[in-house]
Amino acid sequence: MERSHPGMHTTDTIDFEYIVSGEVWLELDDGVAVHLRAGDTVVQNGTRHAWRNRGSEPCLIVVFMLGVARQPSGLEVARLAG
Repeated sequence: MERSHPGMHTTDTIDFEYIVSGEVWLELDDGVAVHLRAGDTVVQNGTRHAWRNRGSEPCLIVVFMLGVARQPSGLEVARLAG
């Protein structure tokens, strides 16, 4: 997590995410926020991002994360950005 940008983070993983119920906004590195709803799928490859639930209902997401080695690592990216 980045101190100067709460919620933003980068992981050394490939993430497969499926929105089961509710809705959520996926905020990306360039400031774009993607609105996701039940049935949507996202694949991220070490993307710097944050999840924001701007609705009044909980959002249920199923996530599979596959660890990978990166240069620079997600921790190094967070340190540079924070």
